[in-house]
Amino acid sequence: MQTRHNDRRLYFDELALTAGRHFMPYTDKWSGAGPGVRVLEIGCGDGGNLLPWARRGCSVTGVDICPGRIADARRFFAGTGLSASFMCADATGLQPQGRGYDLIIAHDVVEHVADRHRLMLAVGRLLAPGGVAFVAFPAWQMPFGGHQQIARSSVLSHLPFVHLLPAALYRALLRAFGESRATEAELMAIKSTCCTIEVFERCAARAGLVVADRCLWLVNPHYETKFGLRPRRLCAPLAALPWVRNFFSTSCWYVLRLPTGCGQR
Repeated sequence: MQTRHNDRRLYFDELALTAGRHFMPYTDKWSGAGPGVRVLEIGCGDGGNLLPWARRGCSVTGVDICPGRIADARRFFAGTGLSASFMCADATGLQPQGRGYDLIIAHDVVEHVADRHRLMLAVGRLLAPGGVAFVAFPAWQMPFGGHQQIARSSVLSHLPFVHLLPAALYRALLRAFGESRATEAELMAIKSTCCTIEVFERCAARAGLVVADRCLWLVNPHYETKFGLRPRRLCAPLAALPWVRNFFSTSCWYVLRLPTGCGQR
């Protein structure tokens, strides 16, 4: 487990930095950022991703199912003097308020959700006419696609591809290394979802969402903030290879929208 996983303020600051440096420039091509723009983050955690949009004057809202994360988000934002709204709720049950949201962010969320179809339906329902969603996740087969870096064992947290072991063997390994039942449950839940590029794209299409843009990263832009590594996109020939690309895509970025002519649903 890395220090940032226990230091929530550090985690907040690092996400805010990455969001400002990389997420916002990417989404700016599709969605404006300024007064009057409504932004919703699903699975907002401590709220760091929303800080750059709040600084631009957007109306920002974060939703997360974890009460502790929402409490942290409110506390951290209170210290910035910026306005934001946070609620503890299951995003799949949300209904659009007014015209919906111009930008919906779901960063490192879909790989945690068992019912991705229901989540994508909620995204489509909550989008404003002309709005877009920015969805990012690590491909399942990439070296740390199972989020094993959150393990407390210094050995297990640095073992690439260990999450690809058969479920029974993986669970036995987690217990052998003394991981808590809570960590075991979280890692096994992520394993059960196995969110690949192909699975996600089928899910988005089934929910009636159109892929407006896709960017697969060999070196995740967030690694620049965390480890000082320069972001690198996956080369086009490799990005075009189904299944194989999952082993090399440390982060998969999507811009999703409703089909042309469709309004809020």
